[in-house]
Amino acid sequence: MLRENKITVIGAGNGGKAMAAHLAIMGAEVTLYNRTWENIVALSERGGISLRSEEHSYNFGKIELVTSNIQKAVEASRIIMVVIPAFGHAEIAKKVSPFLRDGQIIVLNPGRTFGAIEFRKVLSENHCAAEVIIAETQTFIYASRSEGPAQALIYRIKDAVPLATFPAIHIHEVLDVLDPYYPQFIDGKNVLHTGLNNIGAIFHPTITLHNSGWIEATGGEFQFYIDGVTPSIAKVMEAIDRERVRIGAALGIKLMSACDWLKMAYDTEGDDLYDAIRSQTGYRGIKAPSTVNHRYINEDVPMSLVPMASLGRRFKIKVRGMESLIRLASIIRKKDYWEIGRTVEKLDLAHQSPEQLLAMVTGGTNREHIRDNRIWSYTTAG
Repeated sequence: MLRENKITVIGAGNGGKAMAAHLAIMGAEVTLYNRTWENIVALSERGGISLRSEEHSYNFGKIELVTSNIQKAVEASRIIMVVIPAFGHAEIAKKVSPFLRDGQIIVLNPGRTFGAIEFRKVLSENHCAAEVIIAETQTFIYASRSEGPAQALIYRIKDAVPLATFPAIHIHEVLDVLDPYYPQFIDGKNVLHTGLNNIGAIFHPTITLHNSGWIEATGGEFQFYIDGVTPSIAKVMEAIDRERVRIGAALGIKLMSACDWLKMAYDTEGDDLYDAIRSQTGYRGIKAPSTVNHRYINEDVPMSLVPMASLGRRFKIKVRGMESLIRLASIIRKKDYWEIGRTVEKLDLAHQSPEQLLAMVTGGTNREHIRDNRIWSYTTAG
């Protein structure tokens, strides 16, 4: 029988360790999965994770099961929290598809852009017959770092994090189940809102690319947000943010600006984006990546900027700022991020009208089961 206090965390990186430890301290029975056993053997031997926080007094989070066996990881938990870079979502969906059970809830932390749609599509392609709920958060709830093989640090927990399900009709069911642990999760309306309000797409690649010389010269020995965001770089971020908001408008969706997001997530204000970022005390002390070979490029460009720009192109919105960042990142990393990223074509969204997209993500009256291997039949408006 599935128990709601039994939670699996998939991924033992910075975020996964912080989430697993915090959930355990809050009383959950936690299983932690990582595909590479060597990276979690020390954690297994200790039996848990030491968690430090700059805001709260945490201690030791006991992990009930540490495993690299995906079947053992997911077979008994009601809640499965996926905390890995978004470029790994499709692989995890494929791995878990044979072992999922009716009633399970899978939450992508975060989904980046189109994460839940991609996850559902992969489950369908792999003939997953279980009736599960796929959810995604707009952003990761923690600002966190790993401090060792079995140690984690939480800088800050966000005040509010929108969450949506695909389709949206299950949002409040998921919020109710997660409320004992994460009352910060709020109604994110639908996955177009959570995916397009993905502010990491604006912040991470822009700051990293514009500071690539400094990153390479210092190994990231500077404060990423406080030192790395100058007035000029903030102007670039604001221009790209306006493109994102215009994409939402083309779909009939009013998106929050980056400044609005900082107010919601951190209760931070400023006259412009530069002032708002510098006023966010939770950003202080967060160092830059030590290399440009980092998830701020490898994840946020193909899994956030590319799907946003792809959707913008679909509806003839000028996305020159996004396109410039994608091209620059592709040159620096010697990768074609358009080729490897999530696009409307890959997700079978290229021929959807704005009205059809909204009907798909909100859910209609004619919802067939995904065992028919027709992902979009789940969300056909009736």
